[in-house]
Amino acid sequence: MLLPSLLQSNVKTGHDREVFAIYPYRSACPRSVWAQLIAEARSEVFLAGYTNYFVWLEQPALVQTLRRKAASGCRVRFLLGDPASDTTRQREQIEDVALTVSTRIRVTLENLAELSGTDGVQARFSAPEDGPNHVGLSVFRFDEHALVTPHLARSVGHDSPLMHLRRSGEGGMFDRFAEHIEELWSRGSDIHSSPARA
Repeated sequence: MLLPSLLQSNVKTGHDREVFAIYPYRSACPRSVWAQLIAEARSEVFLAGYTNYFVWLEQPALVQTLRRKAASGCRVRFLLGDPASDTTRQREQIEDVALTVSTRIRVTLENLAELSGTDGVQARFSAPEDGPNHVGLSVFRFDEHALVTPHLARSVGHDSPLMHLRRSGEGGMFDRFAEHIEELWSRGSDIHSSPARA
């Protein structure tokens, strides 16, 4: 009689079964987790943070890694906020930090310039009307895993919480966030220009 209730209280059986790990701060998630997810992805690496700048700083030789991933048939996508948008300017005022949002986007644009012309690598700016929805939620997908950060009030990304999701079926948490970034991607505009655009 006790076994079913003990199992139910200690084993994830509902919608939370896709929550693999949670961290009170994105910076508390070990760099090794990011490295492993990138390394093990076979079909999809989709970095849909508003700036994505920190991955270049925390993952050694990321340009070369992503080039190899793309060459092996893995689709690599970046969705960024437009550094010249109203959303970016508003977020900079809210955060009020020296390393501005537009500067962090430029870090990504400079690194993406090194991947220019690489088959299998795509980059877009989110649409202006989607800016508020994009800046408040970062989603990073690696095949059936996703790292999700909802940005809290005035907190910068590394000070906001992070959830590590692992897909276990249709219509769960993973799919909800994956659909969110696909919708933003569908309305975004391709990045064709150099980092000087910003």
